[in-house]
Amino acid sequence: MKKQRNGYIIRDEEILKGENASNGLTQIVTEGTRVSKGEMVFRYYASNEEEITDQIELLNKQIDEALRKEENQISSPDIVNLENQIKQELDNILKENNMQNVREYQKRINNYTMKKGEVAGSLSQAGSEVRLLVEKRLELSNQLTQDSETIYTPKPGVISYKVDGLEETIKLNDEDFSYITTNLLEKLNLNVCSSIPESKEAGKIVNNYHCYIACPMNTENSEVAEVGDKVILRLPDGSEINAQIVQINIEKDKRVIIFKIREKVESLLEYRKISLDIIWWQYTGWKVSNSALIEKNDLTYIVRTRAGVKEEILVKVLRQNDTYSIVENYSDDELLKLGFSQNEIGEFPKIKLYDEIVIPKQN
Repeated sequence: MKKQRNGYIIRDEEILKGENASNGLTQIVTEGTRVSKGEMVFRYYASNEEEITDQIELLNKQIDEALRKEENQISSPDIVNLENQIKQELDNILKENNMQNVREYQKRINNYTMKKGEVAGSLSQAGSEVRLLVEKRLELSNQLTQDSETIYTPKPGVISYKVDGLEETIKLNDEDFSYITTNLLEKLNLNVCSSIPESKEAGKIVNNYHCYIACPMNTENSEVAEVGDKVILRLPDGSEINAQIVQINIEKDKRVIIFKIREKVESLLEYRKISLDIIWWQYTGWKVSNSALIEKNDLTYIVRTRAGVKEEILVKVLRQNDTYSIVENYSDDELLKLGFSQNEIGEFPKIKLYDEIVIPKQN
């Protein structure tokens, strides 16, 4: 049985934000990437970064031109190796369609080019054009590094730039969710399945092993639900995942049930509120009206009609609500345990698909 509800996602997440947030950030690690503790994830631009970057690019071109002039004077295995690496990355770009990969190849080319210039500068005579240009570029690179701010991860997890400002409002308090109320969730005024915008000032590190979903409801199933119960949740993408109830906050006219999930955590990073189906129980069998059930000697039967002939069929009730029951045939071993003989079992009729079931008249 399932029922669609709105769920609010609660994550184990920590905001990463530096002093230079107003300068804007550039991603070193992309959205959804798993990282280790102490890993570099993003950095803030220096206040005059664009100007310095333009100067460095101009110097790179000037260094390349100067190297060609001094080609016969400067030669080393390191320079040859770097030139081969640059050529390889250029070949990779020509074969690549993914823009993210192209940017990575271009970044490597720039690094190799800078290293090539540094090697050539160290081999050049003092006061030569190449050495002077390399020294000037190194000075600018150092200035860029000193003026920018790099952010490192305080713990392992998944990096995300989907920051909505609610990380401190809906958070883990040693897995105590008593503060989560219907009123609190409704005041957030969130749209269902609305993507969290990407921040230009902060990132966050998220526990990718588990998260929680809070669902306010007042259904019959929620009334009898208990901590520890296991259910199945169907997410907006249609996938079904296992979940377990870890807390129930009882209110005047409803309950807020907190589910813990260990699957699809990373796929939910961009959402704070989703629509989902709660499958409280799941059985395979035949769905019949409760009024078609006949109780005899603590056993349950239904009446089937075929070609005008009626016969009673013993069935096992798997699950029942106020209106319908899910039933199936007993196995031979189960019938033996109920006290029936092998001869009786061999003659028992079985319920089948498309059977016509008779509902007895009410007295």
